Amino acid sequence: MNVSPSFLVCLTVGLTVFGLPFPAPSSGEEKSAARRVFKAGAATSNITPPLGMEIVGNFAPRPIASHVHDELHVRCLALDDGETRLVFAVADTISLGRDVWDEAKLKIEAATGIPVANLMFSGTHTHSSVSAITNQDPSLNYRQFIISRVVDGVRRAVNNLEPARIAWGTGKVPQHVFNRRWLLKEGVTNPNPFGGLDRAVMNPSSLLRARLAGPAGPTNPEVYCLSVQALDGRQIALMANYWLHYVGGVNKEDLSADYFGEFCRRVGQLLGTEQQEPPFVGILANGPCGDVNNNDYSGKTPAVKREPYEKIKLVANDLAQEVLKVQQTLKHQDWVPLKATADELELAVRRPTPEMVSWAEGVLAKPKDSQETHRLEKPYAERTIAARDAKPDTIKAVTQAFRIGELGIAAIPFEVFTEIGLEIKARSPFANTFTIELANGSYGYLPTPAQHDVGGYETWLGTNRVERTASDKILAKTLEMLKRVR
Repeated sequence: MNVSPSFLVCLTVGLTVFGLPFPAPSSGEEKSAARRVFKAGAATSNITPPLGMEIVGNFAPRPIASHVHDELHVRCLALDDGETRLVFAVADTISLGRDVWDEAKLKIEAATGIPVANLMFSGTHTHSSVSAITNQDPSLNYRQFIISRVVDGVRRAVNNLEPARIAWGTGKVPQHVFNRRWLLKEGVTNPNPFGGLDRAVMNPSSLLRARLAGPAGPTNPEVYCLSVQALDGRQIALMANYWLHYVGGVNKEDLSADYFGEFCRRVGQLLGTEQQEPPFVGILANGPCGDVNNNDYSGKTPAVKREPYEKIKLVANDLAQEVLKVQQTLKHQDWVPLKATADELELAVRRPTPEMVSWAEGVLAKPKDSQETHRLEKPYAERTIAARDAKPDTIKAVTQAFRIGELGIAAIPFEVFTEIGLEIKARSPFANTFTIELANGSYGYLPTPAQHDVGGYETWLGTNRVERTASDKILAKTLEMLKRVR
């Protein structure tokens, strides 16, 4: 059964929604509920890097961090049904490679006994963070620092496990999501940095507005809410999932958690949890939004000049207000079954054609003062050569699914197009399903084959790094895994 996004869903054993009864637990689950205690615990770890590191997320030249506007954190939630433990860790970082997450998971498994498959770790995709892969100063090993902080955060969340109740539901915040890819009218094209022409353009300028046919894909207005409370009613954690890229509008040399961090702060403030012990933990995991941002390119929204961080606060507050409205309607359950599965999907690495290599070599051979054909031709020429020489020929992407009662959660290590997430939701065996992107690794953008046909930034070699049909394979694998935990 697929629930309309326009409805708020509260799934409780024996509850009837939309006139249809949800499946009662099996006799085995009833016995489990009778003899087991559901527990939850949450914690945060500060992962703010030292000043002086390069802020990633944009093309060179990249700014060097000289100020911390707001601290970066990894926010952790542990759930325990008496037999199975699941853990979420959401880090304020643009993304983290699989090797970083893998090392953290192995250390956590050794320290806590929680299987690696039961650990779902992701990055928020703030563009005001630094890389955990490269370090300008060898003495600043941010990679090892962030691993140690993730491990500590999860261990502390496990230490904080206490008897709890859980609920989930959905609300709608449609006013902040816009598809940033636009199709051009029939016969109209736009140059790409490879010397070719595209039918789709990302973030079109006002000069292109008269030539636009419409958005190239959908958006998802929903915000998903997972609420965990102690038996005395104290809010342990509240995890949301919203399908929106970073908001931005920050000072360029600032480190910031963007609207993800501001949401966590604001939702705690609205709940009045500032003095709570153990501290309340707000979490915002990013959903499939590889083609969605906060800017309306249709011309229908009046342009407003905003101060730094103003728009971040606006989006975060609207999101927090809606999540709190959802949370106040939920009926928390004393026990639900938990289940997890994880697997690897092998995907071919995308390679340039001989024509693309020839073009790239020509671009890189140009004198420094020569005129550019496209403003991004040099970085994409460099990426083209790197893609030609990259080893090995395949990558192994972690795919993962969790079951929390009648809620399904999928995790994908890409910047996933919204239409893929919506198809997972529509075809899932669960009444309610959401997807977390940039989870357990980061392999670039994940367009559909049809989006590859029309081109645009997210489909370019170097931005997209895997085979053209990767989204079809990931979709099939994700649906199979959701059935497995169901």
